[in-house]
Amino acid sequence: MSKESDFYKKLKLSLEETTTFPTEYMYKFIIPASDEKFQYIENIFNNLGAVINSKPSKTGKYTSLTILVKMNSSDEIISKYKEVSSVEGIISL
Repeated sequence: MSKESDFYKKLKLSLEETTTFPTEYMYKFIIPASDEKFQYIENIFNNLGAVINSKPSKTGKYTSLTILVKMNSSDEIISKYKEVSSVEGIISL
């Protein structure tokens, strides 16, 4: 089993043990500074009523993103993590 699938299994278990759905969930990511990458991530959360805050790094090479969005299930949360994982250079916190 891959590290990625182990991570998602543990996350799902943790979310289901500690979270009452629907819930406000906070995603935190670091991406290489790029309007294109930011726009792609913004589109993933589009139409969900997400509040997205971004902050450039001191050097301007990276952008930190905090996304607060109402989610209805652990599967929905994990689905969004999987979607954003296709962004080259993204770090999920």
